[in-house]
Amino acid sequence: MVSMKHILCPTFVVLLVVHCAQAAEVPVVELKGHTHSVSSAAFSPDGKKVVSGGSDATARIWCAESGKELQKLVGHTNVITSVAFSPDGKKVITGSWDTTAKIWDVESGNELLKLEGHTLHVQSVAFSPDGKKVITGSIDTTARIWDSESGKELLKLEGHTRGVKAAFSPDGKKVVMAGGNANSVQIWDSESGKGLEWEGHIRMVGEEVVVEGHIRVVNSATFSPDGKTVVTASGDGTARIWDAELGKELKKLERHTGDVFFATFSPDGKKVVTAGEDRTVRIWNVASGKELNKLEGHTGVVFSAVFSPDGKKIVSASRDNTARIWDIAAIMEDTP
Repeated sequence: MVSMKHILCPTFVVLLVVHCAQAAEVPVVELKGHTHSVSSAAFSPDGKKVVSGGSDATARIWCAESGKELQKLVGHTNVITSVAFSPDGKKVITGSWDTTAKIWDVESGNELLKLEGHTLHVQSVAFSPDGKKVITGSIDTTARIWDSESGKELLKLEGHTRGVKAAFSPDGKKVVMAGGNANSVQIWDSESGKGLEWEGHIRMVGEEVVVEGHIRVVNSATFSPDGKTVVTASGDGTARIWDAELGKELKKLERHTGDVFFATFSPDGKKVVTAGEDRTVRIWNVASGKELNKLEGHTGVVFSAVFSPDGKKIVSASRDNTARIWDIAAIMEDTP
């Protein structure tokens, strides 16, 4: 295996130019290599690499500048649903329909750990902010927290009626889960596994705190960088921003014409990006709830979209077998 320390990204970039809602031109690097749908993609912490996972049961690591494939991670036996880098950028975690999650070494491409315990598809994976733990969410209605070095299961969050997706808060002390009870979102303490007691627009189901507002299943939920708000994406065609302490809905983002599969904040917390069934990626202003830009070009459903660490790019993953890196710096320069 070639060491990635000695792989230099070429300085040339092949760009495809598409148009956004405001008629600005957005340079795109297209990541081609997957033979089936790309389910998930994410930037490395330094923004120089991207990892993608797809229905061809492979994850791939790419140079974010050139689009060159650097590593192909082979070992899962079914669709890879979710991917993420560790905070130090040295590892990648993948989740799969084969009921496992795997942790890989970025430099060598070798499998380091196999996390086994779920009984059905793993549909979300994430490292904790300090990199010491990982969380997985599964169709088996549980989320599980694992030690990222030993692979030992530390905590099982259960009691849901549907499959869940899960993510840590920025301080690692909380977990937000989507989809566990259809149109609800749940917040849990990551150490005790208990629901957190909120005030306001919530209801308690046992020890579980449930936030409601969407009228169809919630497909994703993520915290803002400061941990004060949560953004959710739903099959009802909307994304919503919530107060993370009170469970109060703050903004409803509605312009997509089909399911919204994923939503997350920009690094500065001022914007949200959403990915939709309507084949678009949309950028929103958090304060106003207004759509700022619409990125078009994918020829299939867009399953995920996330900002780069500097907020100047977005990577999206699509059913059209590609991931795309959108250079949004120019169109965002004059956007509040």
